[in-house]
Amino acid sequence: MNPFRHSRELAAPPSAVFDALRNPERLARWWGPDGFTNTFEHFDFQPGGRWTFTMHGPDGRHYPNEATFTQIEQDRSVRICHTCAPLFDLYIGLEAIPAGTRVTWVQQFDDPQVAQAVRHIVEPANEQNLSRLARELAAP
Repeated sequence: MNPFRHSRELAAPPSAVFDALRNPERLARWWGPDGFTNTFEHFDFQPGGRWTFTMHGPDGRHYPNEATFTQIEQDRSVRICHTCAPLFDLYIGLEAIPAGTRVTWVQQFDDPQVAQAVRHIVEPANEQNLSRLARELAAP
């Protein structure tokens, strides 16, 4: 199965977008689909660093997550390996463009059957994530 690919042009320079990724307070505000909030237990933003957090759904359910930052290139990209089910790799690329930054979001699940089963959730959720990032960048 091909990875899920999403792209968005944001009216902010790559350094500002990167800051919204590396700053745990900012990241907690926008990470996840609409209606979700986050509690970060551990956030070690460096290659090989762990990230453990709980996403709190609008339905009151709690979703524990574990990940590792596998690659970080300042103002250019972040790669995250989600190390608990469902297993996936997420690449977030930042490209400077005249209007700001083109963010490329590529999510590859380890198991193609899992990817197909969650497609109806992942595709809109990834778009919502990018919309929430845009709102975070536009906030004063």
